[in-house]
Amino acid sequence: MPTVSQRFVSHRAGTASGRALDPSAPVVLMVSGGADSTALLVMACTSKLDIMDGRGPARIARERIHVLHVNHHLRGEASDADEEHVRGLCERYGVPLCVEHASFIELNGQNLEAAAREVRYAAARRYVRELCQEAGCPRTAARIVTAHTASDRAETFFMNAIKGAGPAGLSSIPRRRNIIVRPLIDLTHEELCRYLEVAGIAWREDESNQDTSYLRNFVRHRVIPVARERNENLARSVGAACDILGDEDAFMAHLAATALRSCTRRQQEGLVVLDAARVAAAEVAIARRMVRLAVKQLDAEARLEMRHVESILRCVAAGEGSLTLPGNIDARIEFGTLALRTASAREHLVAGWIAVPGRMPLANGAVLEASLERIPAGTDAVALAREAAASSPAGGSVAYVDAAALGYAERDLVRLKESGSSLTAEALGARLWVDAPAPGDLLCPLGMHGRSKKLSDLLGEEQVPVAERPLVPVVRTAPGGSVVWVGGIRLDDRFKCTAASKVLVKLVIHPQDLAL
Repeated sequence: MPTVSQRFVSHRAGTASGRALDPSAPVVLMVSGGADSTALLVMACTSKLDIMDGRGPARIARERIHVLHVNHHLRGEASDADEEHVRGLCERYGVPLCVEHASFIELNGQNLEAAAREVRYAAARRYVRELCQEAGCPRTAARIVTAHTASDRAETFFMNAIKGAGPAGLSSIPRRRNIIVRPLIDLTHEELCRYLEVAGIAWREDESNQDTSYLRNFVRHRVIPVARERNENLARSVGAACDILGDEDAFMAHLAATALRSCTRRQQEGLVVLDAARVAAAEVAIARRMVRLAVKQLDAEARLEMRHVESILRCVAAGEGSLTLPGNIDARIEFGTLALRTASAREHLVAGWIAVPGRMPLANGAVLEASLERIPAGTDAVALAREAAASSPAGGSVAYVDAAALGYAERDLVRLKESGSSLTAEALGARLWVDAPAPGDLLCPLGMHGRSKKLSDLLGEEQVPVAERPLVPVVRTAPGGSVVWVGGIRLDDRFKCTAASKVLVKLVIHPQDLAL
């Protein structure tokens, strides 16, 4: 992995007296020493820039300016010369400089350009955090300023198009992302070079920029020149398109986030459960984004490709299927829901559907078994349930639930009787959702005559240790639905069997040593 160590800091601002005199938030310029970043430093110190702080183009107070240079040590002496060039510029303009040194020991499949970019931004975030703490100002008031240009934006657009990116990638480099701003985004590299030439200021050239084995250099030296033959104003034309795509992408992202919230049935660490019917009914452009957002909630680093998203949507449309996504995330269609689980959730969480009849392993090694039982004519269902609970296996527990209270209507039972079918999960579509206690859970415990109680309070009364509560199986009607049974502890009064019960769902927790 890339490693970074801070080696050199000069002209550090932020003493106690300095804070009293100047409470302004820091502006950190990321300066490599190339033409673009050299021009950024000169402009920040001598002219007006728009750093999106609400003032528009304005002079930045000199005491706010700080410079960050990251020496990647990828070009030997040339890298050290870049550092010396930046140090000389900072001394010339009297601004603080922070130099960080990076070494790339292990990339883990990441390309060098991406790894170097990650290191630079991580260093900038650390430096801003330090400066804000010293100045006593909120981090949101600070700015990280990069020297990206219209030329960079056009190159990134073509690079992403070649790689097959969607709207987010084709939006290319945004003008702003949180506290990161790019005030030179409307100027081309050539314009900045001319600006420095007129001012008589030198800059550093990176000889690796001529190597067309890198995609950016291939686009810069092979693709852009051909495209400019048809449009001399190519960079600005592409930039205008990127602005439009960026605005529309942000709007679509907002719609997708709203849609995702509306169809989320269950969410906890390592698990997101969505209503598959609602995902299927959404416009495909929104559905794709919903899938990406849901996966991002589980693993921000998971990189979904279009084929992954399309495979999930095919399973949603078919109403069945499963697949493994990047980051070892399991996507599975179960009883009308799309369940996304991380590997750790699959190992530690109790979360999933249990068919009736069916069996499900629990987090503590026990097994939950569900079955259907028809009450013989003349049999007292309440007495049957009471006797069964009293004779439950040692260490286990039994609960009887009224099938009608779960929504399995009498007409289904009549249909089954007329057809002569046996009571099966396929016949009734019977299933229950099982997971762990969640904040805000309420139930109407049996014996409390319909009064509700927080599940957390019930577990406290039953003296279940907080550390053990995630292992308590909670049977529900659906993800995020009503609590039916807190396994081994209490049945919900709304689902108890009565004298009128015709069919019962029998729930049994078999202890670990009897689970097989």
